[in-house]
Amino acid sequence: MEEKNYVAYVGTYTHGSSKGIYIYDLDVENGQAKERKVVPINNPSYIKKSHNGKYLYSIADEGVRSFRILPDGDLEPMNSASICGMRGCYLSTDKQDKFLFVGGWHDGKVTVMRLNEDGTIGEMTDEIFHKGLGSVAERNFRPHVNCVNITPDQKYLCAVDLGVDQVKIYKFNHETGKITLVDMLRCELESAPRIIKFSPDGRFAYLICELKNYISVYSYKDGPRGPVFELLQTISTLNDYHSSGSAACVLRFSRDWKYVLCSNAGDNSIGIFKIDRETGKLEKICILPISGDYPKAADFFPDNRHIMSLNHETNTMTIFKINYEKKYFSMWGKPLKVETPNCILVSEIEKLPG
Repeated sequence: MEEKNYVAYVGTYTHGSSKGIYIYDLDVENGQAKERKVVPINNPSYIKKSHNGKYLYSIADEGVRSFRILPDGDLEPMNSASICGMRGCYLSTDKQDKFLFVGGWHDGKVTVMRLNEDGTIGEMTDEIFHKGLGSVAERNFRPHVNCVNITPDQKYLCAVDLGVDQVKIYKFNHETGKITLVDMLRCELESAPRIIKFSPDGRFAYLICELKNYISVYSYKDGPRGPVFELLQTISTLNDYHSSGSAACVLRFSRDWKYVLCSNAGDNSIGIFKIDRETGKLEKICILPISGDYPKAADFFPDNRHIMSLNHETNTMTIFKINYEKKYFSMWGKPLKVETPNCILVSEIEKLPG
């Protein structure tokens, strides 16, 4: 079997000495990562690859940036575009890579951008500012759009708003790029829903809530009156014994879609859960410490048997090997230094550099 090669793109805050998106070569078999280079960009706080695998899109201070992914995984800058608002925090594309969706935490805005055939970012087709008051006076008193993802049937754009404890559901027009509010998922007060993701078959949705520290599992279908979400399960991201102040951050799935991981900032742990393909429900495997502070991002290695945690406060990336049978993961090698990391994306490459 031909051995596949992978890189990890790590986005960092560039207030200090960090320069942008760091490219790491991954040794999947041995669970190791080696820094190759850095691509300069201002505060790439979220990165997303196009569905066709050719392009990388990144949040930046100036709006959004596009890059061509070269055969060795290097990034070639293409263009940038303004979202006419404050810096975004989340990116996604539709399945045809014709539109880019941007979530705005700071200004509570959903932005839709057209994508050109060459992968560059085109004009803005729609923008909607969320309104309303949340329940937490400090942080959640106004809208904060933390995630925008389209449903697998490509009909609805789900905008997760942790400020007002709702997921607003917009019908998406693929011709005009316009969105129209048709429904909303009301979450528990002060739960702060953070990220929603769907199973590949489109039957289930997974929503992680930051302040209540749980993952809600929903069934999803498109009914005659619009989208139908039904709550199936709520499962904690924490152990019974955990630190008092904790915030659930990450929601990532293994490539074989058998497992999901979440991270807990404050508790400084990662939880791994097994997915029941038939029911969509989750079963806890383990929740263990990540040997660092504030795991703001994490992901599986492509082998699904290693995970990496980006520890924002300790400026490290830690790698672990998972033993699914014995229900634990253990540190694999030394922590890698990376300043203020905040997002990660693992990508297969065609050839090795050099």
